[in-house]
Amino acid sequence: MPFFIYFYSVNKTIPNTKQERFDKAYLRIALEWSKLSHCERKKVGALIVSGRRIISDGFNGSPTGMENCCEDEDGETKWSVLHAEANAILKVASSTNSCEGATLYLTLSPCKDCSKLVHQSGIKRLVYMKKYKNTEGIDFLAKVGVELVQIESPEED
Repeated sequence: MPFFIYFYSVNKTIPNTKQERFDKAYLRIALEWSKLSHCERKKVGALIVSGRRIISDGFNGSPTGMENCCEDEDGETKWSVLHAEANAILKVASSTNSCEGATLYLTLSPCKDCSKLVHQSGIKRLVYMKKYKNTEGIDFLAKVGVELVQIESPEED
């Protein structure tokens, strides 16, 4: 099964397609959503889109009912913190929607654990801004046929 990895650059020579305009707009929404996170170290936003319709959103943070503090006294992320994409996928799971064939927009590419959730949920396309420190997540997604698109700057042209 072939896989695709695209990298949009800020170079104006790449045509500004309708899909690219939508990708950038959804990434800007995910970026805005990331600002809702209470995490200090890293704020990540996620959006799941199916048929040009936003079906879910999420940001990294503590599970419902827990205090909104993501880091321990040493500044390390607590093990209980949920990643943005996991939160968005879990919201879909508790609704009547489906991720099958959807696009996930992330401000930071997924870790290896979340990449399994992305694949298993049926998401077929991932658009992200920055690469996570460990690329095992996107390497796995490429291997299983998820289309990967990196847009480092989602600003309008």
